[in-house]
Amino acid sequence: MTDSEEYHLPKHVAIIMDGNNRFAKKNQMQKGDGHREGKNVLDPIVEHCKKTGIRALTVFAFSSENWNRPQFEVDLLMKLLEETIHEQIPRMKKFNIALRFIGDRSRLPSHLVALMEDAEQQTAHHNTMTLTIAVSYGGMWDIANAAKQVAEAVSRGEFGADQINVDLFEKYVSLNDLPAVDLLIRTGGDYRISNFLLWQAAYAELYFTDTLWPEFTVQEFDHALNVFSGRERRFGKTSEQIQQEKIENL
Repeated sequence: MTDSEEYHLPKHVAIIMDGNNRFAKKNQMQKGDGHREGKNVLDPIVEHCKKTGIRALTVFAFSSENWNRPQFEVDLLMKLLEETIHEQIPRMKKFNIALRFIGDRSRLPSHLVALMEDAEQQTAHHNTMTLTIAVSYGGMWDIANAAKQVAEAVSRGEFGADQINVDLFEKYVSLNDLPAVDLLIRTGGDYRISNFLLWQAAYAELYFTDTLWPEFTVQEFDHALNVFSGRERRFGKTSEQIQQEKIENL
C-alpha cells in the first residue's frame, strides 16, 4: 500500500500497545523483559506508516492509571521511555518525522520532561508525519485539563461562556492540530479503549486483536488497515447519503 487516498486509509492511527507482561510470562522471561521486547516493535510500524502515507501515529506508552503499578515496573517504564527518546531523535531526523508527547508532565521526573521538550524542539520542523507518545496520559485528564484552560480563558475575558461550543473546546484538547483519530488499534486481547484519546477518537474505527504487542507485526498492521478500508464511515449519516456524496464528488 502506498497511496492512502486510493486505499481509503486512515490519516491518523492510534495504538494501545498492550500485552507486554503477558508476553514475558508466556515466554518465561524475567519481569520487565516484555516491556523491553515491546519497545523494539514500534520502529518498523512507524516506518511503515511513513511509507504508507499515514500522517499521524499516536501510541499509548504509559497511562494515568499506570502510576498504580508496582514501583519497579514504573521505574523500568520511565527508564525505557528515556532510552526510546534518545534512540528516536536521530531516527526522526532521518525520516523527517515530528516527535511529540502528550500527558500530565507534572508527575514525570524533571530530567525526563526536559528530554521530551528537547526532542520536541529538535523535530518540530519535520513535516512528513507526526509520532506522538502518550505518557502519564488519560482521556478524562485531557478533557478536564481542556475545561480548566477554557475556564481560565473565560475568567480573563477572552470569550464568554455562551460562546463555548465543540469547535472552540477542541482547540484546548491535545493533538488539536492533527486529524481526528480514524483507526484505533488495541493489541493484547482486551476489548476496551482504557481512557485513551476519548475526545480525539470519538468516531474512530476500532480494531482489536489477541496478538500481544511484542508479537505485533507490520503484516498485521496492514491487515488492520485493510479492515479499516472496507468499513463505511457514516458520521451519523445514512448509507444512502454517503453513497450520494461519493457520486457527487466524482
